[in-house]
Amino acid sequence: MVHWYESSIDRQLREAAERGEFDNLEGAGKPLRDAGRDYQEDWWVKDWLEREGATAGVIPPTLALRRDVEDLEAAVDRLRTEREVRDHVAALNERLRKARVGLMDGPPVVLPPRDADQVVAAWAARRLSR
Repeated sequence: MVHWYESSIDRQLREAAERGEFDNLEGAGKPLRDAGRDYQEDWWVKDWLEREGATAGVIPPTLALRRDVEDLEAAVDRLRTEREVRDHVAALNERLRKARVGLMDGPPVVLPPRDADQVVAAWAARRLSR
């Protein structure tokens, strides 16, 4: 006699299948979407945007935050005073904090806060070189 363990999830799936709850599902018998295509690193982002009905110009706040971190240098270069640069970095760091603790929608963000002194020093050096 063979005894095997059936977890509660396995049992629920088996019972649902026996009741026919998986019969006639949308897409049944059709090939998987994107089957055979090359792997794309950001496939999950595109899939999430499509599922959420986001248009091309709308991205989740955490992805916008990542873009803002990447564009930090260009953003502060448009500012005129050290105070404006420090305020910009402080606001960016607050958004990073909110993203790290899950207070923003979108994929997780684990970027560290930016050092305001370093950002100001680099900003000042670029201004002098112009």
